[in-house]
Parts: sequence; C-alpha cells; structure tokens
Amino acid sequence: MTEEMPMIRFTDSLDGIGEDDLEGFFDGWPNPPSPATHMRILKGSSHVELAVLEVGKVVGYITVISDGVSSAYIPHLEVLPAFRGKGIGSELVNRALQYYKCIYMIDLICDEDVRPFYEGLGFRAGRGMFIRNYERQNCENS
Repeated sequence: MTEEMPMIRFTDSLDGIGEDDLEGFFDGWPNPPSPATHMRILKGSSHVELAVLEVGKVVGYITVISDGVSSAYIPHLEVLPAFRGKGIGSELVNRALQYYKCIYMIDLICDEDVRPFYEGLGFRAGRGMFIRNYERQNCENS
C-alpha cells in the first residue's frame, strides 16, 4: 500500500498561521526557539515562503533577509522530518530565488551534509566567516 502525500500549498503570507502551526521545527537543535519566537523570526524576515497543509499546519519554511537592492541572505530552510525527501525544500528555495531573481547576490551558510542539496539548486561553495552565540540559540535573549 502506498502512502499518499497530503495536499500542500505554498504561500508567502503568514495570514492564518499561528504559533500552534509551527510545532516541530529546529530539529536537532539542543536549545531550539519556541513556536512564539519562530513566529517572530518569520515576521521579522524580509521574505518568507511556507509549505502548509490544508489544515494550516506549516511543514516547511524558508526565510530571507535582504536590502532589496543587491543582496539577500537565507538564514533558515527547514522541512519537518516526516515531509523531507518530497521536493518541498527545493520548491521553497526555488520560490525564494524567483522572488529575488533581480538581486546580485544570494548567500547562505550550510552544514557540509547539505551542500549537495544546495549545489543541485545552483549554489556554489565559497568561503565565509561567522560568529555563533550558541548560548542564545533559542533567541530568547534578543
């Protein structure tokens, strides 16, 4: 018996999305942001794309921060574990890239294990620098 994929819609709007619809994200983070803080992250982003079930539950999202002129940065892309491997992450990235198609540079930093995923979407490896304040990972100190 084949398991059917639930109906998913893609949107760039937070209309109708509540904190309860954001449960389960930040998989593997030792100190994850709460759904309330996750909502603040989404609202504070320049652009978001969401993958949403018919019932309103968010199963994937991407956030972009941009000056709207020359640069954009993708800080978050996540799909809930039960929905991975179904093309949702690729669709979210492609929708964000389409939205920012006139921007000169679109950057992100990722872990080594997901580099092939991003390379398959046209990203190239580069050098970068970053600071991580892991004691503030849940974003409650901001």
